[in-house]
Amino acid sequence: MIVIRRLIRDRVLQITGLLVVISLFIGRPKISDISFATLWSILAMMTVIQIFEHLHILDYWAYRLTSRAKNTRQLAWWFIFLAIFASMFLSNDVTVLTLIPLYLRVAKKYQLPEILPVTLIGLAANFGSAFTPFGNTHNIFLMHQFQINLRQFFSWSMPLLACSFLVLVVLSLFLRNVPVPNVPTEHIHIQVRPTIFAVVVACVVFAGVIGIVPAWVGAVLAILLSVALDPKDMKEVDYAVVLTFAGFFVIVSVVGQIPWVTHFIASLENSEDSVYLSGVLTSQVISNVPATVLLARFTGYVEALFYGSNIGGVGTLVGSMANLLVFKQYLVYGSRPHARFFLGFTIFNLIALVILGCAGYWLTIR
Repeated sequence: MIVIRRLIRDRVLQITGLLVVISLFIGRPKISDISFATLWSILAMMTVIQIFEHLHILDYWAYRLTSRAKNTRQLAWWFIFLAIFASMFLSNDVTVLTLIPLYLRVAKKYQLPEILPVTLIGLAANFGSAFTPFGNTHNIFLMHQFQINLRQFFSWSMPLLACSFLVLVVLSLFLRNVPVPNVPTEHIHIQVRPTIFAVVVACVVFAGVIGIVPAWVGAVLAILLSVALDPKDMKEVDYAVVLTFAGFFVIVSVVGQIPWVTHFIASLENSEDSVYLSGVLTSQVISNVPATVLLARFTGYVEALFYGSNIGGVGTLVGSMANLLVFKQYLVYGSRPHARFFLGFTIFNLIALVILGCAGYWLTIR
């Protein structure tokens, strides 16, 4: 019942479900348009993420690094580095949900800056998740949809991460630098054997994403390990993401059968720069995950779509789900006026979008 209630309350799933129902009045989806390998991989990743949350791995490192900061810039950069690294494996959403409440509790206690550091943590989570094939759901989809090999993927993601890091450096210069009192470390016990098992299962899941083993193998192993550690954890897995992605496949399958729609979208996807720009701009309106699924059907310019969808996660509040989660966390834990945070978050995100957007355009057409 807890899982069902959570699914019913999920706003993105609600909207997706409504669009699925409407689409079924227009046409019938083709089973071949549904990437079951992608759905298995996403279920596996959501389960692995819950396992790592159960083991408090990210909390442990967050408290360890926070206790070493001497000033606000150093504190922000510890969080930025951890956000980049954690989101490569645990997704930008989980990284944001873990690190932002922790930073805001410290900031509120010691009267530290909030708006820019929280924005930088959100940006870092988006940037880090774009680096790996399994860091976010639309990269998982692209890997399965276009059979991208690791060498090719990292040849795209490494330059993007380098450019993203420069953006974070530039924006961090706006951060007011003041001393930070010594932040006490919370004692968190790491369970060694379960952590080793979790890492092994995560490696199998990653192997499924890149096609070395069937995607369902990683999902089954992740579920078995989660049940072994604590069966209650399976209630906390984000099944809404899996169902939402399934809904995207259904909607895109139906839309792809409407002649004038396919003709219009295909006309916009006839070059690398047009695919890149449509990926960035569409993400600003409907978020980068559905934008990727929609545009992937109409283009073979995979590199341009990769850059467009990942850079498109920066910018507006709906550019990525992680952006919405940043705002929701600030509503709960922040102490500055919400309108002020929204304004600051949007301004700094748009600055990042302009800088990174130009870099991405150059990477696309080079």
